Amino acid sequence: MTTLDRPTSARTPHDPTPPERPSRGHRWRRRLPWWLLVAVLGVIALLWIYPFIWMVSASLKSPAEIFAGGLSLLPEELRWENYARAWTDGNFRRYLLNTAVVTIATVVIVTVRCALAGYVLGRYRFPGSRLILGILVATLFVPTGYTIIPVVKLSMQLGLLDQLSGMILALSGGANVAAILIYAGYFRGLPAELEEAAVVDGAGFLRTFSRIMLPLSMPVTATVSVLTFLFTWNAFFLPLVFSFSNPDLRTVSVGMQAFVGENSTDWSGMAAAGVISLIPIVALFAFMQRYFVEGIAGSVKS
Repeated sequence: MTTLDRPTSARTPHDPTPPERPSRGHRWRRRLPWWLLVAVLGVIALLWIYPFIWMVSASLKSPAEIFAGGLSLLPEELRWENYARAWTDGNFRRYLLNTAVVTIATVVIVTVRCALAGYVLGRYRFPGSRLILGILVATLFVPTGYTIIPVVKLSMQLGLLDQLSGMILALSGGANVAAILIYAGYFRGLPAELEEAAVVDGAGFLRTFSRIMLPLSMPVTATVSVLTFLFTWNAFFLPLVFSFSNPDLRTVSVGMQAFVGENSTDWSGMAAAGVISLIPIVALFAFMQRYFVEGIAGSVKS
């Protein structure tokens, strides 16, 4: 009986397997002490959040102490009246309500519109789809200031210039190309069997989108909602134009001007107002950060 020769590349269970050589970056990380890495990351994190900590500290100081203390973070006396002044005298109670109404309405409009556009561009192929996508990408290079004149003129013709509804339509009427591309990339990666099953059950376009596709895209929806929320909450140019003749329509970003006088500036009140305006943003991101990361990772992977 003859035995077949074993291929030279085959190895028996007793053959020693050469260990995988670690990469240069892996060897460098193994040589670096863990405490040194933690210290470096801690310093970077401190430098990153130091401006926010300084603003919180300045909101509890007097204007003279802000300039005299320099980079010091410990106030000599906690002045909580700065927040009361920003809330009442600075009218931030009204500005915060305006901003919440405008931001929530804008987030809803942008999310629904971008989800529909991303679903069509991601799942359907029709004549001109690539051209539409190319035009959308090209609008990324158009500065926002170039569109302010037609937006204001159109709002004036519609009688919406001095109303919150006009501000909402102006903020939500942009191209929002990044949100559309995120949705398109996510919907493109979903299996086609979902739509085929919906068609068999007699579902139309809107029912398939609202009952199947949109619930599956909740991580992407959270990502788009957070990005739109940040953009709208911090928007300054459009809210300034729409509230120029009616100060009661100001948002928090525009309302900061109330602390800048002709001869002086209430820096402590402005810092308190800044802290008040940042609390909703920090709370929202802390609540939705997991969905935000999942949405970005899912759309990029697709």
